[in-house]
Amino acid sequence: MFGQSLHDPRVIGAIAGAVVCIGAVTSWLILRRRPTAEEIERERRAQLVRSGRIIDGTILDITEFESPTGEEHPREIHFILYKYEIGGVAYECSQEVTALRDLVNPSELRLSFPCSVRYDIHRPENSIVVAENWSGLRTTADSVPTRPMPQRSNPHASAPVQ
Repeated sequence: MFGQSLHDPRVIGAIAGAVVCIGAVTSWLILRRRPTAEEIERERRAQLVRSGRIIDGTILDITEFESPTGEEHPREIHFILYKYEIGGVAYECSQEVTALRDLVNPSELRLSFPCSVRYDIHRPENSIVVAENWSGLRTTADSVPTRPMPQRSNPHASAPVQ
């Protein structure tokens, strides 16, 4: 056939090299450290903070639970349910914020308050309202007027006729 024999040292060296490479790749696949679910979620939030677009949304609901740990955090928020609209499509999403409990104050969150939402432009359902170094939560509803704006007088307007 090819004129090569299995007794040739070059053939034996090539086979041994291939076996070593296959063994190294197999052991790396078996022994490598896989990221935990928390690390995957932290990286997702970081990626959205780096490259996500911001849009206005509304907080729909929050899920609270009493903390069994004591007085440090008597009430903790588990989920924030929010909605936003992109291109005529309304999205309702929730974000688990248990790992971000130091950044989310339950006493400052109000239902129906506006918030800022960061979303992925390629997958708009992939979104967040809070991350380790960014927050779209608002403590006041400044964007919603609570009292009528004062009317300014127009100097060019005609005087009323008497």
